Amino acid sequence: MQKIIFMDVDGTLVNDHGVIPESAKLAVQKARENGHLVYLCTGRSKAELFSHIVEVGFDGSICAAGGYIEVDEEIILHERVKKEDIQHLVEFFNKHKIDFFLETHGGNIASRNCKTRLRTIINHLIMENAEAKAAIKKGIEPFIDVLIEEKDLIREDINKISFLGSDLPIEMISKELASKFTVIPSTVSMFGPNSGELSIPGVNKATGIEFLLSHLNIKKEHTFGYGDGYNDIEMLEFVQHGIAMGNAKEAVKKAANDITDTHDEHGIYNSFKKYGLI
Repeated sequence: MQKIIFMDVDGTLVNDHGVIPESAKLAVQKARENGHLVYLCTGRSKAELFSHIVEVGFDGSICAAGGYIEVDEEIILHERVKKEDIQHLVEFFNKHKIDFFLETHGGNIASRNCKTRLRTIINHLIMENAEAKAAIKKGIEPFIDVLIEEKDLIREDINKISFLGSDLPIEMISKELASKFTVIPSTVSMFGPNSGELSIPGVNKATGIEFLLSHLNIKKEHTFGYGDGYNDIEMLEFVQHGIAMGNAKEAVKKAANDITDTHDEHGIYNSFKKYGLI
């Protein structure tokens, strides 16, 4: 019986250096050879699905935490943030000196200092993990390449927003923006404390999956989901088999039906094997 598998990217498919373990690549490819469907289901924008990820081979992708869906390169859903909400967050982030980028499927529009700050973060990561320099450059440096520095940030094509860590507590950010956005903390660990992402209220990975299943005419009983972060909770609760990575946050593990090993301990491969997907 054909199954459909939804795969988070950061902390799930890729490790902390942004690299996909060989065992995970093999698992995805073998599952597809066995007739199963494998979709990326990520908070990343399409522009952040870099070549070393896409070349593994997937049937499509749910991006922007449920707001943008492609099937065989056809866009079937694209939710956009209201311009007035963009205006509000840009003014708030600039006031509090919070670096951020606005995500579109064509590229990410960076705030004034964001590119420099992200470069500093990556250089620091390389200094602390000199032995993984090549892996970090391959997995994480492309984030800088898709950052576009433009003066006009008030746009109509924004899917989602990511912000880097700052001195402003995440609780204060949530209080200010909760009426306009779903505020999800710490979706990318390297962005630091008080970082996170802003998505459209009512849009999450579960709503994206539900929309896709309806489009494909596939029943929920045939679904698997793999994740590690707070924006994966709805997905893991929605699918038939919600599986948390061994490196997942505790709240994510509690929401899951099962827990596999970490990304670097062959968690994807071992779980696919366990459930007979490969």
